[in-house]
Amino acid sequence: MKMQKFKASLIAMAGGLLLAGCMQPGGQLAASAPVKGVVENGTAERFQKIAGATVWLIPAADVAAMAKTPVVVKKDSANDEPLEDNLNAHRDRYLHAKTNAQGEFDFSSVPAGNYFVYAEPGDAAHLPGGSLARKALSTTELAAKPVTVKLSGNTPPDATYVGTSACLKCHDDKEHFKQTMHRLGIQVVGKPSGLQDYSRFPEVNKGLNKLMAGTTFWFHSYDGKRKFDKYQISTKAPADLASASFTATFFKDSDGKLKFRTDNLRNPADKARVYTVEAAYGGGVYKQRYLYRVGANLFPFVQFNQLGDDSFADRGRKPWRDYHADWLFDEKTKTLVNPAKSKSFESNCASCHYNGYTLTKNAAGNDVAGAAPDDHGEMDVDGDGKLNEMNMGCETCHGPGSVHAVTKGVKQFATIISPNKLAAEREVTICVQCHSRPQGHLKNDQPVNAANLMMLPGTSRNDFLKQFTTREDAAPGDYWADGLHSKSHHQQGTDFIKSSKYRNGTQLLACSSCHNTHGGAKFAHQLTLDPKTAASCTTCHANKVDMKAHLAEKAKCTVDVSQITCNSCHGTKTMQTGAGLGKGLVAADGKNYWMNDITSHLYDVPRKDNKGVKGVAANAAMPIPYTNACGAACHDVKKL
Repeated sequence: MKMQKFKASLIAMAGGLLLAGCMQPGGQLAASAPVKGVVENGTAERFQKIAGATVWLIPAADVAAMAKTPVVVKKDSANDEPLEDNLNAHRDRYLHAKTNAQGEFDFSSVPAGNYFVYAEPGDAAHLPGGSLARKALSTTELAAKPVTVKLSGNTPPDATYVGTSACLKCHDDKEHFKQTMHRLGIQVVGKPSGLQDYSRFPEVNKGLNKLMAGTTFWFHSYDGKRKFDKYQISTKAPADLASASFTATFFKDSDGKLKFRTDNLRNPADKARVYTVEAAYGGGVYKQRYLYRVGANLFPFVQFNQLGDDSFADRGRKPWRDYHADWLFDEKTKTLVNPAKSKSFESNCASCHYNGYTLTKNAAGNDVAGAAPDDHGEMDVDGDGKLNEMNMGCETCHGPGSVHAVTKGVKQFATIISPNKLAAEREVTICVQCHSRPQGHLKNDQPVNAANLMMLPGTSRNDFLKQFTTREDAAPGDYWADGLHSKSHHQQGTDFIKSSKYRNGTQLLACSSCHNTHGGAKFAHQLTLDPKTAASCTTCHANKVDMKAHLAEKAKCTVDVSQITCNSCHGTKTMQTGAGLGKGLVAADGKNYWMNDITSHLYDVPRKDNKGVKGVAANAAMPIPYTNACGAACHDVKKL
């Protein structure tokens, strides 16, 4: 009932704005103009006209009105897809035209205003949105000359995964994709695959090298209330040796493989156990973890923080951090154990890593993950004797490519997905499925459907939430106390859909608006522009801000602003994945304040006083970004 009322209020508000947008100040209808164009598909070499498509003109004023409402992160939400939710609410009143056999459409009269041009194909061979769905265009711009709307093709239902190597045979200009962490995340120890180029990340194995050289960890001071790091971990025996449960000694064995041995400190008679570490994941940015094998499955263990320091008081910011050592020791029986099969990497983590992920059970009841076959892949994950991609591949974002791979030069509609021709909200969903924290049908953080499959690119956000999630996004504990800013990592999408970049009446952004998804950019995190310069914002925000005046007005700040950019305040690091970005400054009360390492994608400026945050005590929500955004650059924190 609440959702129905909410939808009704949106319809009433947006409908009024639609009419108001067509009026002159004196109340007379503004001048109208005819708009003509064509809908087509294909590459520069092979355009094809699309018949039977419906072209809609979605008033920018309606999208701007939606942007003033808080995003409701629920299935069938009426305001988390800026174009499709507006269209679903106003089909009976929006201007639309259908393409003829030549793909042509004709609006005889379009009222003056600004519109997003959104095309819905009349067949399953294409996906909705189109190349003009992201930037609002005026009637004058639309009427100046015939407009061209390019639609993305769709992957046929019988298409299968063929692997990134097959894609790069033709698309060799995308070779730099091998240098991105999306391709480098998981590596077999000592054997980078033919699809992995680590030249951009020379210290990726800083932690792995320490383990190969030989390292013993003591796991002590067990705390069952903590999540994945229930033990404190140290490379020296703890002062209170009685608090230590077991040790794990990593060593390079005579067969050249990395292994570790667990020894029971509570019961020396308990037989030691030895495990082989087959892969490492991460390491290029802030942390690295290690995958060891037990039977048919892999399990993660131990986290190395690239920027950690033993002098840091916070246990999560030291060089080494426990990661599920509790799976290897039973505190009740004081015995060494193997991890439960249900905790395997394949059934809890791999879906967001493997290209073309599948999950089945073998005769022994083990979860067996599958992935795209590729002769240059990382490992044979499904036991069929062929290598698979343990990392994201081209098909993760473009869809399974078997049909596309054999139709080169054939004059037919594209059989692969072009994310840049989708509505921005559908492109964002490709990234958000893993850069948010929903739960899928396995009741863990993997966003898989009832068949244990990941979403195909091009799926609408609402279909994704309905078919692939049982909990739509992060749990309350993954946010700061204000209930808005993300606290846990890989929640950039959780923030982004609530930002003005995602919903506004001017230009709808997707992740690729700032990040080069193929890895062609030279800046960190595949950013296309240097985040340390104003140009990263003023490229779109053409009205340059007088930084000195802006800070004086907004923050009552009069310090030297030469080292401050938009990102200093609007790109706060609210989330932590590794040790954070350096040791915190020490305030007068002796508390340490830290700067985390994952940028909030809300682009607001969190307030330390929590002004306006209902139900949250002052100074309780989030001191971290406030202190460092100001203190790291200019201010003495003791005087704040």
